[in-house]
Amino acid sequence: MPEDIETLNLTGKFLIAMPGMVDSRFVNSVIYMCDHSVKGAMGFIVNKPLRQGSFKALCNQLSIENAENREIPILFGGPVETSRGFVIHSGDFNSQFSTQEIGDNLCLTSTRDIIEALAEGCTPINAGLFMGYAGWEAGQIESELMRNGWLVSDADEDLVLNADHDVKWAAALNLLGVNAMVLSSDVGRA
Repeated sequence: MPEDIETLNLTGKFLIAMPGMVDSRFVNSVIYMCDHSVKGAMGFIVNKPLRQGSFKALCNQLSIENAENREIPILFGGPVETSRGFVIHSGDFNSQFSTQEIGDNLCLTSTRDIIEALAEGCTPINAGLFMGYAGWEAGQIESELMRNGWLVSDADEDLVLNADHDVKWAAALNLLGVNAMVLSSDVGRA
């Protein structure tokens, strides 16, 4: 494995699916990477809204009142633990139980108190609810990078919670100066 792949830390980066992605769960995905170490990696797909369900329905299921005060986007975060919810949000909310900083201006919380705060219309001002996450075992993401399954770019934190999900893949590619219209699914090595 080349030295640059072995030493690459993907935490705080975007993984952008190449056009030839064979796993249908990740086609045209943009993944915000929250953790990457020798033990593995974890991130959230930020551009795949779920078509069924709503924040209000989730709150009703959890017996949380006042959910009509705001609508929070619910996204497919990835294929691991899809029945578990995670909230990526602006830094203006901090749970004494589980908030973690995952970027310069983004945090991750996965406890009930953030759902209650969102339902009440309080902070955080900006948030997205992700069902499941994308996870990789030790060395797995490095292997996928070697097979040209992903492009890596610095993350634009504003893009993570941007509501226009249909343009995120092209916008993430644009961070690298790549036009999605001319990107080929053919890969090769010189």
